[in-house]
Amino acid sequence: MPAEAAPVPATSIPAAPFATIGAPSMVELALGLLGAALPPGGEDTAEAQFLKTARARIGSNHVAALAAADAREAGNPLGLVAEALDLSPQERAALGLVLAVESDPMAGRCVTYLQAPVGGSRPTLGLVASITSGLVSDGDMVALAAGQAVRSGLLRMGESGPIPERPIWLGDAMTACLAGAQPHWPGLIEFAPPANAAWPQSLVAALAPVARGLAEQPATLLVLRSLSKADRREVAARIAAATGRTAALFDLDLAETGGLGPFLAAAGLMPVFELEVAPGEHKTLPALPGYAGPILACLGPEGGVGDPARSITEWRLPLPEPEERAALWQAGFADAELCAELGREHLQSAGRIAEICRHARSQALISGKAEPDREALRAAIWCADGPGLGALAQPVHDVISDDSMITTAGLRRDLGHLLARCRAREKLTANLGGAMQARYKTGVRSLFAGPSGTGKTLAASWLAGQLMLPLYRVDLAAVSSKYIGETEKNLATLLAKAEEQDLVLLFDEADSLFGKRTDISDSNDRFANAQTNYLLQRIETFTGIVLLTSNAKNRFDEAFTRRIDAIVDFNQPEVEERYALWLAHLGTAHVLTPSDLGRLAAFADLTGGHIRNVVLMAAVLARSQSGQGGGVIGYGEVLEGLRSEYRKLGLTVPPELIMRGQAA
Repeated sequence: MPAEAAPVPATSIPAAPFATIGAPSMVELALGLLGAALPPGGEDTAEAQFLKTARARIGSNHVAALAAADAREAGNPLGLVAEALDLSPQERAALGLVLAVESDPMAGRCVTYLQAPVGGSRPTLGLVASITSGLVSDGDMVALAAGQAVRSGLLRMGESGPIPERPIWLGDAMTACLAGAQPHWPGLIEFAPPANAAWPQSLVAALAPVARGLAEQPATLLVLRSLSKADRREVAARIAAATGRTAALFDLDLAETGGLGPFLAAAGLMPVFELEVAPGEHKTLPALPGYAGPILACLGPEGGVGDPARSITEWRLPLPEPEERAALWQAGFADAELCAELGREHLQSAGRIAEICRHARSQALISGKAEPDREALRAAIWCADGPGLGALAQPVHDVISDDSMITTAGLRRDLGHLLARCRAREKLTANLGGAMQARYKTGVRSLFAGPSGTGKTLAASWLAGQLMLPLYRVDLAAVSSKYIGETEKNLATLLAKAEEQDLVLLFDEADSLFGKRTDISDSNDRFANAQTNYLLQRIETFTGIVLLTSNAKNRFDEAFTRRIDAIVDFNQPEVEERYALWLAHLGTAHVLTPSDLGRLAAFADLTGGHIRNVVLMAAVLARSQSGQGGGVIGYGEVLEGLRSEYRKLGLTVPPELIMRGQAA
């Protein structure tokens, strides 16, 4: 016993912490057991007075008091965790005592008072064993140290010193949870109640049997795959609510797993682990002793996850039906025709549509418009592109009108067919045979092949504009890596983001990535072929729109050509096309005659890209000569532009064009 303390005035003695009438709580039971360990007589200290009051609260029948405390805690966080772990009477009393110490300063002072000279305000195993000897046959402290409460991480125990002198305590998060405060845990991202009131009925119907299956077989790991993070969270929230729990989103890499199971049981939570898994990568979830409910793992299309203690099932969240998507678009746009068009042609998830609608309303307000329109939609789609794509691809914001597309009738026809294929991609096999539907994916893959400057990138911008989808040009330097597996990982991230946001990907000079596989002579060839194999497989399962450009079709692997839906040939423009290209690029700020334009079209065998460079050089010369910043282009300026462009090509200007220049 500690040295005799100075008497404490009665008015300063803390009031008994028992405000309720009836059965004691588990904390009150533990303090009463602590008071029963108070020796007869002793000093008249505040601690002694506190313990005597606590002892009187539970009476002399400790077993009956424990049963009453169990009944009172039923349904409370402490009762839930005790039931989930099937804690022994000794462990339940220990749990009540450590909770009392963590939440009441006087309880800690009393523990220190009784444990002297060992010291410390947290109870030791020896103290717990001594005060619970009446609840169990032997009060074995070794059994307590090896019990479920310690093994599950609910109770934490000191690792050094003799077993009787080892302290036990609760972590801060568990203390707050058992005390009824807002629970939190290291690595917890947020609690996710259902948030989308306009959730499509087809998804509600698809979700119902999944939730029933988890309720009937709770020891299950559900791997939830969806391109949309917002939809994955919504589904997790709805599944948790259907099983009487709240979804708790965790970052697996940051989550503290020791004691997480009891925390989930006490707080009535369902763990949802959001994972970023690379191609070929597999992650194993931690064991959660004390938690017997389902576990959800949210993934994209790549990688895998496992849990050796649970059965595993996988569910891929389907997209809403076109009519449902149109109804979701109506939350942001009053134009019914536009909403119906978006519902048919844009393969967006419910969460993505809601995000774009929010951005569109903001864009309309900035522009001073009462309602979002098509222009607000275009801006919103770009604003809602989300993180993770800009490091691997660059946005192409060019808006190409029909008038700017100078093509042959055949090329225009091929591009029109490709546009129709993109618009009909979701329901294309609806009335076709089973062989067509068996492996059909909604992705569209097209190769634009032709010499440089023939308008391949221009056509890609036109196509994306017609579809009202963002266009991103893939940065091959950012995607490619010298480290084994990194290129595949970057491409997996890129393609998953493109699928999630339903945008158009453009691979310029794609033969550098999709080129022919080579004979294996060393490890570099083997890894290069493995990269090409991954690309060929992934591009076949890609559900978005991907456009590839190349100067030559014969540079691609034969297996890749089979996976292409359309090959569009961009040939050198003929005379009529070149005439139209000169007109389209010169506009009205020139004094060239129709005869001049015909001569240029006939003798300057250039592509649209070269004609563009010539006109830009001519405009520079005209402006510098006029001195007013707006000179008119004449044939002489065009001829100088031709000389510059032909020098770049290593050629000379045709004499027919020079003769006209000398005549001028």
